[in-house]
Amino acid sequence: MSDATPSRPAPDFAALTRDIAEVPAVEVIVTVAVNLMSAAAVKLGLTEDGDEHKDLDEARKLVHALAGLLDASVTEISSFHAAPLRDGLKSLQLAFREASLVPDEPGQGPGEKYTGPVFG
Repeated sequence: MSDATPSRPAPDFAALTRDIAEVPAVEVIVTVAVNLMSAAAVKLGLTEDGDEHKDLDEARKLVHALAGLLDASVTEISSFHAAPLRDGLKSLQLAFREASLVPDEPGQGPGEKYTGPVFG
C-alpha cells in the first residue's frame, strides 16, 4: 500500500488576484486610506485589545499620512468617496487629541497641517 495522497492541482493564483492595471485609481486611493485609518485606530487603542497596541507616536504618523493623502487626492476622487474618509480622519484626529496626555496646540495635531485645527 502506498502512503501517497491524491495530488491536487495547484491553485491558479493569477486567476485569484486582479491585475493592478485593472484597478481604478480611486479604488487604490480609497483602499490605502482605509488601511491607514485602520492602522491609526489600532495605534490609538480604539480596538477590542485597547491599550495593548496603543502607540501615539505611530498613530500620529499614520493620521498625518492619511490627512496628506486625502488633501492631495480630494480633487481626484468624488465627494461620494471623500466625505466619509474626511469624517473618519476627523474622528481619528479627535481620538488622538483625547488620548494625548499633553494635547497639541490647535492646528498642531496630526494632519492639522492639511485640515486646519480640529475641535470636538
